[in-house]
Amino acid sequence: SDGVGANASFESLQAMTCDGTYLYVCDTQNDTIRRIEISTGTVLTIAGQAGVSGSADGNGTSATFYQPTGITTDGTNLYIADSMNNTIRKMVLATNAVSTITGQAGYHGLTNGVGTSVLFYGPSAITMDGINLYVSDEFNNAIRLIQ
Repeated sequence: SDGVGANASFESLQAMTCDGTYLYVCDTQNDTIRRIEISTGTVLTIAGQAGVSGSADGNGTSATFYQPTGITTDGTNLYIADSMNNTIRKMVLATNAVSTITGQAGYHGLTNGVGTSVLFYGPSAITMDGINLYVSDEFNNAIRLIQ
């Protein structure tokens, strides 16, 4: 649940990233993305719905995830490894709009390409170098590059 400090609760935190003002976390078992204001400890669900798994794109809590396990930011967007959906999702921080940028929800494999032609099998961690995204594709035992 959302709240301040110890009044907030999580279920299986898997990853976090920081932009200097906020920590963004994957609350994996709740299928949500949460934001923690560093100065106050205020926790807010910014995407997904606790206990509702899915792969819908949309704004904020209209979007759904299925066990997100990796997250990174470029300061403008969050990039999320949506593990059980086998997808990489992008969330625009200004609007909380979530979209799938690569992979196919419900399908797994090891196929390179662009957009939905790419197949992952359990993307679990994600980071970036300012230009490219790097994804740990857990069950393919591979590090994948997204340009």
